[in-house]
Amino acid sequence: MEGESNEFANEPVPVERTGSWIGVALISAMVAFSLPTFVAGVELFAVSDYRSAIIAVVTGGALLALIGGICGVIGARTRLSSYMLAKVAFGYRGAALVNVAFAISLLGWFGVNIDLFSETALRMLADIWGVQAPVWLIELIAGVIMTMTTLYGFRAISGLSMLLTPVLMLVTALLWYQIAGASAGHALWDEVTVSTLSFGDSVSAVVGGVIIGAVILPDITRFIRHWQGAVYTALLSYLVVGSVVMIAGGLAAQLFAQGEFLDVMMTIGLGSAAFVIVIAGSWVLNTLNLYSTALSIEATAPRVPNHWLVLGLGALGTLAAFANILDYFLDFLFYLAIVFVPVAGVIAVDYTLLRRAAYHDALDPEAIAVSWAALLSWFAGAVVALLGAEGVITLSGIAAVDAIAVSAGCYALVGRWSTRPTPASDAT
Repeated sequence: MEGESNEFANEPVPVERTGSWIGVALISAMVAFSLPTFVAGVELFAVSDYRSAIIAVVTGGALLALIGGICGVIGARTRLSSYMLAKVAFGYRGAALVNVAFAISLLGWFGVNIDLFSETALRMLADIWGVQAPVWLIELIAGVIMTMTTLYGFRAISGLSMLLTPVLMLVTALLWYQIAGASAGHALWDEVTVSTLSFGDSVSAVVGGVIIGAVILPDITRFIRHWQGAVYTALLSYLVVGSVVMIAGGLAAQLFAQGEFLDVMMTIGLGSAAFVIVIAGSWVLNTLNLYSTALSIEATAPRVPNHWLVLGLGALGTLAAFANILDYFLDFLFYLAIVFVPVAGVIAVDYTLLRRAAYHDALDPEAIAVSWAALLSWFAGAVVALLGAEGVITLSGIAAVDAIAVSAGCYALVGRWSTRPTPASDAT
């Protein structure tokens, strides 16, 4: 069937292919169990006192749950991917620019994560088992496995998450057990660390690393049968699991006086468990990156078969990791991610306040070609995001939240009073 091959990139997911929110939540939660989340906790606690860091983590998790919940609910209600939602909001021509930004950013991070995975895996293979291997071999194996998993689509990712999530829950529980033992009789809360980050910057650090996942959450919540499940998914993955994992990484690093998470795990005898985190977390995280990249390209160029897209994009991301060009690409990816975060504000306002019916008739032949109001609002939010990232201006102190709020506010004003965008049938 066509739907089976293209993962419904250009159409709503059929009701018969939707299901319980649990499987989707496990996929989202797996990302929180990945190495970057632990490392983010280590870095945040190194520059903040414990109380401030914990409050910042929980506050950031709550904001992510709110943003992800809104985006996820829209995905569950419409059963459309984030890229089809952009097509409705921005018009099929306007959304091409949005989707290209999505694709470049996500494919770039696919390559970056392969680089990070290979560096960490090589170190752990040498330290734990004394095994030496060439970098290119590890990167090739990782790229092939992640690409092949993505090739089998959402069901493969869901099955992988259901298999690996309990294992990572056990690893995290073991880490907390070690933290509890080490903190017994330790004057943990009496120690004062001079914070080098403001509270707003600390929350930004929590939100910034995960916000992209919250924005594209519709890619997986469209498979949830009841929209309430999208709320539970966002709460579980961002507020609960994300906070627990990040705080565990930060506290462990402070208690065991280690500057890196891998050093912590080696010190407390959980080196093999750390290897599981690296393998499992990177596997699911990068599979989702490639899956969403393919969806974005297919939504823009629907004539290209999904399986060829996955194979081609996976090979391109792996080759980029081989060439190490990503060392010079990180700043670009960082700013590109900031730029497309405001898309969430436009879609949220468009769906909730202005044109909800359009999202339930996404295949309408009279679909708009370009929504200038949406593009203008996106641009305004992107400018605020970029200036906020450089510390030029700040509203709430959290750049990503400022960007979404500005784009949403602009679109609520401009979109309501602007003329109706040009229909495709009238476009030249």
